[in-house]
Amino acid sequence: MKYQNILQNGKVQCTICPRNCILSDGQEGFCHVRKNINQNIELLTYGYNTGLAIDPVEKKPLYHFYPSSPILSFGTLGCNMGCLFCQNWDISKSKANPQNLNKTPPQEVVDIAKKYKCKSVAFTYNDPIIFFEYAIDTAKLCRENNIKTVVVTSGFINEEPAKEFFEYMDGANIDLKGFSQRFYGKNCLAKLQPVLDTIKYAVNETNCHIELTTMLIEGENDSSEEIQAECEWILENLGDNVPIHFSAFFPHFKFEDRKATSFEALIKAYNIAKTVGLKYVYTGNLSNIETSTTYCKNCGEPIIIRSGYQILEYHLENSECEYCSAICDGRF
Repeated sequence: MKYQNILQNGKVQCTICPRNCILSDGQEGFCHVRKNINQNIELLTYGYNTGLAIDPVEKKPLYHFYPSSPILSFGTLGCNMGCLFCQNWDISKSKANPQNLNKTPPQEVVDIAKKYKCKSVAFTYNDPIIFFEYAIDTAKLCRENNIKTVVVTSGFINEEPAKEFFEYMDGANIDLKGFSQRFYGKNCLAKLQPVLDTIKYAVNETNCHIELTTMLIEGENDSSEEIQAECEWILENLGDNVPIHFSAFFPHFKFEDRKATSFEALIKAYNIAKTVGLKYVYTGNLSNIETSTTYCKNCGEPIIIRSGYQILEYHLENSECEYCSAICDGRF
């Protein structure tokens, strides 16, 4: 295994993510799926997943990456984040035996994608950072077969593995869970800065198409000040053309007693982002045509009109606006 340090007394340090877990022989990391076996970090879920599904790419969510194309999605078990509000906690927090899952090695994933004419394969549901080797090997085979790869991730990864990770990914939605260390420390048991570093690297130094998602939890990460600071950081560090999705939280896991996010909270964030100057802003899993639509950044005309994950009208020729010929950023 490439990303590890051999220590004394049979211990090994896993260096995939900023937790940098130091593991005794036989011990699993925070993620529960990377384990020290005879002084080598092994991935327990390699080739195993919780099932495959074909989704519209908009469900990832990716709105600027081959719109309406089918994408083959799968995940495994475990996570390197400790989010108390996890929406997929039944798999991300599971300690089940991976060998009880579906066995689908990388070549079989590619074969299934080809059989069902999927434009892309998505590593999603739990964070692909922790099934790094499975994702990378699958992505390499996808590229050889002209299939795109997408990663849905928290971005909580160390600098060196991030370089290899994003080299083989064509698209990514990175979950910027909030914009304060207070929120990350209290509710994610993690740190904000490594996520910001990953986002800056992926946007500015790779060829991977990047979109961002922030799931708003009222009273936790939805203040006007925090959203304003996040949007200003995006503008200053990434530019105005990285799509941002504000999505709604629903009560899950340790946050079962919290209320679901109101549409008003999403609209507030949407309006702040637009006022700051971000060009592609969306509200996520609460359907609204106006705030799910892509507008030309030059003339302001609606160029991709959506209702939920369905495209109602499409006014791009290749990547150009039909009204003014300005380029819409993304992959079309």
